[in-house]
Parts: sequence; C-alpha cells; structure tokens
Amino acid sequence: MSAAGFVILIIVVLAIVALAIITWLATQRRSLQNRFGPEYARVAAEQPNRAAAEHELRDRERKHAKLELRPLTAEARARYAAEWSDVQARFVDSPGAVVQDCDALVTRLITDIGYPTADADERLAMLSVEYAGTLGRYRDAHEISLRNTRGEASTEELRQALVHYRTLFAELLGDQPDHHSGEPVAADSITSGQLADEAKTTAAAMTPVPSRPSRRLS
Repeated sequence: MSAAGFVILIIVVLAIVALAIITWLATQRRSLQNRFGPEYARVAAEQPNRAAAEHELRDRERKHAKLELRPLTAEARARYAAEWSDVQARFVDSPGAVVQDCDALVTRLITDIGYPTADADERLAMLSVEYAGTLGRYRDAHEISLRNTRGEASTEELRQALVHYRTLFAELLGDQPDHHSGEPVAADSITSGQLADEAKTTAAAMTPVPSRPSRRLS
C-alpha cells in the first residue's frame, strides 16, 4: 500500500470512529432527554454547559440505582389512600392546614418507599429519575406550602398545591391521576367542591381489588 493510500485509510478509520462516537453521544443524550423530560431542560439551564448537565443526570441515575426502594404492600397503599381521602375532605374548611398535611403525607410516603428525605435537594434529585414528569408540580406545591407557613399563599394557590401534591401522590402509589389521558390535570379545572366530592372515592380508586379465589375443577 502506498503512503497516500495508507493516509487515506487512516482518515477513513478516524472518520468512522468519530461518527460512532457522535452517534453514541446523541443516543445517550436522547435517552436522558426521554427519561428526565422537563427536568433535563431545567438542569441544562442551571449548569455551565450541556456536558455538565448530562453528567449531573447520569450521576443521579447511578445514585438512584443504589437506593433500596421498597414496594408498598396492598395494606400500605390502602392506608395511604384512606389518609389522603381524609386530608382532602378537609380542604374546604381548612385549606392552609390541609396543604401542610399534604406535604407531610407525601414526604412520609416518599420515606416509606425508600427515597432520601433529610435533604430536600437530594430528595428532588432522586425522585427526578422516576418521576421527572411530575417533579415540577411537586416543586411548585412545596414552594406554595412554604409560603403558606409565612401566610403568603392565597386560597387559589393552596388549591393548586393540593392538586399538584395529589398528582405525585397517585404516581407514588402506583396509580394514575384522575385524567388517564396522560395530560396533566389543570389546577384551574378543579374546584374546591370537586375536591371535597372526589375525597369520597379516592380511597376506593387507589385500593387494589382483591382477586377471587380460583375454583378447582373436579
């Protein structure tokens, strides 16, 4: 092989390797974007560049894989669903207190599943791996809850917080929010009266139906 032919071969090999690396990076990027959804854009805006953002998200995945998450028993799911129903039913009379109770109930559920809750940032980072689509609403609800403790949240904002908490709560229980179309529930589409009415059926909707014993054929 001539020297020119050898140089051309090296260039072709390098081009193939470069193309393979670019394709792999693009595949990894799409995987992160699909998994983290809006959280990908939020982290990218916070980090100095996209590479740093993707490093942060992959680090979250590695840490999440080390968590010892515990699936809830049917009894635990029923108990939490009943607690949520009781809390939500009190919203009309005590919206501020209910939002604080919702925040505490969601935090307790997250803890029982096995997510870290001592550090708020770590809690949000770990939840983003599995619940990125809902995390923005949880952040908004928690912020309203904090403002409520300072007496700065309106009743409408408290209603929005309740709806946001409910969305994550249903996902954590392995259930879907009221609208099964995959679209988020608009806070302004649900009135306080509806929240009170829905509390009567929430526990039943989230409680698994026991299977009937099979009959043996003689």
